Amino acid sequence: MSMRIEGGINIAMKIPSHQYEATVRFYRDVVGLKPFAAKAPAIGFELGPNRLWLDEDPTMSQAEVWLELFTDDHRGALDRLEKANVVRCDAIEPLGEEFRGGWIMNPANIVHMVREPDAW
Repeated sequence: MSMRIEGGINIAMKIPSHQYEATVRFYRDVVGLKPFAAKAPAIGFELGPNRLWLDEDPTMSQAEVWLELFTDDHRGALDRLEKANVVRCDAIEPLGEEFRGGWIMNPANIVHMVREPDAW
């Protein structure tokens, strides 16, 4: 079996505190997306087949979007990406020792979690 990387289902928005409540209201009240709280304090919204997570981050000055990639072999995928000079950024948010995945950045500095689907 060859190692694969494919799009995941989670999209995270890391939002500064001064914009957080207005952003929650936008997706809930203006757009009308269905919210859920499976990982409180983060608020999630159904976004078609995806899940949009809004995470409040008081240390940020502007919002960021973080994406998810699934793989059947996280070590192989992360090794392949590192060999292609993709930046690893595991210190950005700890995932724990047992987590089967890690963090990378694309050339435009968009954070991606690369993980095995059953690792969450």
